[in-house]
Amino acid sequence: MANAMTRGEQNLLLLQSLIPESDSIYTWCYTSEGEFVATSCPLSIQSVLEKTFRCFGGMKKIQEYAHDSEDLPRLIGSSIGMQWALSYETERNRERIFVIGPVFYSRPDEKEIRHSLESVQGNSTWKEDLCASLPLLPVVAYPIFTRYVILIHNTLSGQQISSLAMETGVLSEPAEMHDAESHDRKKVYQAEQMMLSKVRQGDINYGSALKNSSELSPGVPVRGQDPLRQMKTSIIVFTTLVTRAAIEGGMDPEDAYPLGDTYIQTVENCRDSGELGAIANAMYHDFIYRVHVLHSNPAYSRAIQKCLDYINVSLERKIRIADLASLIGYTEYYLSEKFKKETGISISSYIKKARIERAKSFLEDTSMSVRDIAYKLAFNTPNYFIQCFKEETGYTPAQYREMRKIESSDES
Repeated sequence: MANAMTRGEQNLLLLQSLIPESDSIYTWCYTSEGEFVATSCPLSIQSVLEKTFRCFGGMKKIQEYAHDSEDLPRLIGSSIGMQWALSYETERNRERIFVIGPVFYSRPDEKEIRHSLESVQGNSTWKEDLCASLPLLPVVAYPIFTRYVILIHNTLSGQQISSLAMETGVLSEPAEMHDAESHDRKKVYQAEQMMLSKVRQGDINYGSALKNSSELSPGVPVRGQDPLRQMKTSIIVFTTLVTRAAIEGGMDPEDAYPLGDTYIQTVENCRDSGELGAIANAMYHDFIYRVHVLHSNPAYSRAIQKCLDYINVSLERKIRIADLASLIGYTEYYLSEKFKKETGISISSYIKKARIERAKSFLEDTSMSVRDIAYKLAFNTPNYFIQCFKEETGYTPAQYREMRKIESSDES
């Protein structure tokens, strides 16, 4: 990069050396006004890639990102399936914005790219140069790209965000053809059912299910001349499934279908693959929260409902009564008494029951081991988890999983 580097740029160079050559991901530095500063991109393709970024509205995105309140890196895309991510040096200092990319999530087809470029403004020389550069551009799977983005963002900003923090982009992978042997169809089905069960239950702790499903399958396996069309097809199918799951969870069809239609129309109108991911996740979040509200007990006070919501999104970590009390401004004693009076059980009993219910979902919809489920749900030991599960259900986790398999087989 250029002389007189900031500490962030120096860290970025170090980070660049840690990324395997096979996954070479270029990094760019701009001022908050969109003025080019430096890049790690080879000189031979630097000009065409920078022009590509500008043609797809990259400069506008930089200026928006420099002045918004978003703390996470932002994924942005294009109508040809090319993806970038934006980050910044520190939360308070956004005078310099860093662009990571471009990458494709799957190998681009030159014919498809040429077809998509027909509707993009720009001269023919730039389009030809871009097509000629395609073999030199990184092809990186979505989960790997986001891990690099988070690593770079944490180094630059000093934050320590995790991959789950980037859920807003988790569905932005384009659909891609796979052979039957390329992934376990049964696991894909299980992950899909887990996602839809979150909707039916109004379960606001849906992050891990969404992430797991997106890593197992990139969507509907169709291919055509338009990468953006492929992504839209996957999200429309996903929206249809979520809408039906919400109805099964108690949402009125008169509300659910128009809401789903609105999201589908928004998807159809979108011309940015990066924004498609955000739309899909907003839709999923919206339906889950609407079902969650329907399932909430109106007899509970706002304070107790707030505690219940906190517990439901925190089952995978230790939950202390002191944290709940601090959340709503009560003393621990007063909260414990009020909680038991409204719900009929103690806070610790409610947490244990909620964890067992979550464990049932893992046993039914995933192939996770009993040991992994125990630790994931913050039980002290697998034996204690088995003991609690049997006390609550009358079965050991292994017996429950086998029973549900038999029931599912009989139903089909």
